[in-house]
Amino acid sequence: MSRLSMYPITLDGESVEKKRVEIKEYFNNTFDLFEKVFEVLKDERVFYKKSEPSRHPMIFYFGHTATFFINKLINMKIIEKRINPPFESIFAVGVDEMSWDDLNETHYEWPKVSEVREYRNSVRTLVNELIMRLDFTLPIDDRSAMWIILMGIEHERIHIETSLVLHRQMPIEFVKEVAAFNLCTHSARSPKNEMIAIAGEDVILGKKRSHHLYGWDNEYGRQEENIQEFEVTKYLVSNGEFMEFVKDGGYEKLEYWDAEGEEFLKRSGAKYPHFWVKEGNKFLYRSLSNIIAMPEDWPVDVNALEAEAFCRYKSQKEGLEYRLPSEGEYGVIYNYSNIKDVPQLHESRANLNFYHYASSCPVNEFSFNGIYDVIGNVWQWSRTPIRGFKGFEVHEAYDDFSTPTFDDKHSLILGSSWASSGNLIMKHSRYAFRKHFFQNAGFRYVISANESKSEDIYESDALISQYCEFQYGDTHFGVKNFALSCAELAARYAINTKKALDLGCATGRATYELAKTFDMVEGVDFSVRFVQVGSKLKDDGYVAFVDRVEGDITQNKKISIEELGYENLRDKVSFWQGDACNLKANFNSYDLIIATNLIDRLYNPKLFLESVAERLNEDGILILTSPYTWQESSTKKEFWLGGYKDENGNEVRTLDTLKGILEKNFELLGVEDLEFVIKETARKYQHTISQVTIWKKR
Repeated sequence: MSRLSMYPITLDGESVEKKRVEIKEYFNNTFDLFEKVFEVLKDERVFYKKSEPSRHPMIFYFGHTATFFINKLINMKIIEKRINPPFESIFAVGVDEMSWDDLNETHYEWPKVSEVREYRNSVRTLVNELIMRLDFTLPIDDRSAMWIILMGIEHERIHIETSLVLHRQMPIEFVKEVAAFNLCTHSARSPKNEMIAIAGEDVILGKKRSHHLYGWDNEYGRQEENIQEFEVTKYLVSNGEFMEFVKDGGYEKLEYWDAEGEEFLKRSGAKYPHFWVKEGNKFLYRSLSNIIAMPEDWPVDVNALEAEAFCRYKSQKEGLEYRLPSEGEYGVIYNYSNIKDVPQLHESRANLNFYHYASSCPVNEFSFNGIYDVIGNVWQWSRTPIRGFKGFEVHEAYDDFSTPTFDDKHSLILGSSWASSGNLIMKHSRYAFRKHFFQNAGFRYVISANESKSEDIYESDALISQYCEFQYGDTHFGVKNFALSCAELAARYAINTKKALDLGCATGRATYELAKTFDMVEGVDFSVRFVQVGSKLKDDGYVAFVDRVEGDITQNKKISIEELGYENLRDKVSFWQGDACNLKANFNSYDLIIATNLIDRLYNPKLFLESVAERLNEDGILILTSPYTWQESSTKKEFWLGGYKDENGNEVRTLDTLKGILEKNFELLGVEDLEFVIKETARKYQHTISQVTIWKKR
């Protein structure tokens, strides 16, 4: 075993008690390794610096993985009490340049490093205690409470690697050497690359839910591809091989770059790879915490745009068509290489899991049936945008792990790197990043006639599609569109109209409608799956979804921002992910807050109601709509506001409880009913009546 990093555990075993011990050891090893990564930062002042403008300062990432455990455990009702609500809000979201990631530093007051360390220790204590007492059976499956613990562990494993990338991007004076992270000390001239012929085959991607290793939601399901014969490089592209592209002016010749690549060049001013350092007429190489002589035979670290530009350059130069491999082609390469999955794969077979080095190494060091670095050393960019396989389902605890990346803007990276561990080194793992992102990633190229399908992105998630139809689709049985009715109600009661909050905004229709009245509207929802619909309408100008007709028969629907009449409202709306029971402090100063069909879906609605007045301006209006469909799958019964009998046998109604909570800070202006219809199929509809209460801040 690596002296730094444990191998991932399996989900099966003979004894629950032995598995507890394994999980506890794996958790603590992960927690320790993550903290070891932050020892690379030279001093505590560096925690408050950014490695690049599109990221938070490093203190965010230091707190993020610990708060992830608590937020998921709360969400899944495994625990009821938070450790530090402000931390579990400010450290929750913001790692992938999504439009709903809040990178405005004025919205944050970062705590001291010592306070975050203390918080992490508290989380460690709690998780260790939970591991030893939670009920579970073997094999562990995704319905188990222990799955959420494993989810937190594997999430932190991801951030071990991505944090190392961010630290490597820091100016050299901000980092220091850490003895545990040993640099590969040998290099030579780069070997001449060559093409290896790979026979075609029918490849099956995806894995079954009975698989013995932990998996993220995008790994499950099945996809069959017929891959025709192709050729692939023997080695990853080395620094030496890439040098030719740089010396031939590849970064200055725009014919090698697509529109996204040109934007990257314009924004970054890049003339050579990010981890190269130019000194006079020669190039040096930036490792994690050193600048060293250029290791020509190590793989080049580039983003996908640079890799694609190199392929175009080489294609033009040699009169052949070179490109990045597809996910299916990589599956064939993996099979050709006879690689075993973990735990059967011994970690000494590749440069991964910190076993050999905390850096890249020569591209001709680890062979798999004649193809080198099929796994390990650096990740390999592909030409495949990530999608869910047939049978894909989100996990309710982390419904925004994959779906926000199903946007044709995130390319899969294949294999793994020297810094990969846990799920990242498993055969079926699937990770994708925006093409301009830097990771521990390089590439190899193929000559291939295999075509990749390109199609419009229609939202196929059943729940999201249903809400798209509800908010943007047709009306039924003479009942008006609910989002429009709510916005009209808000306009009728609003006293001031500068800023509004659409809380529980779902797919965002009411957010846009409110912008007809208010100067600024923020739409917030707990689920990114919902938030990304309104955000896509703003950024891409359309909403596309699958409408279920009958059984497996569906129809694709698409509506543009112009058809909706919202083209001039883009700059007035913004969309954010947030927990209504634990919102960030910057969500404040509203003239109106509308929470539509929300309170009976919150894990603790009283938390929201007791603090909502603080977020409203003087004369602010609060509008609540709800059908009061209390259910324990959303809210533990002890937190219901109504719909039950108390200890004396008296009926408790939600409206009475609302009055008891809100009347201290609000005047009740009105109560009315508002009906809505949700289409399930062409012949099945939900007809519901929400009660609307309108409150004015005292």
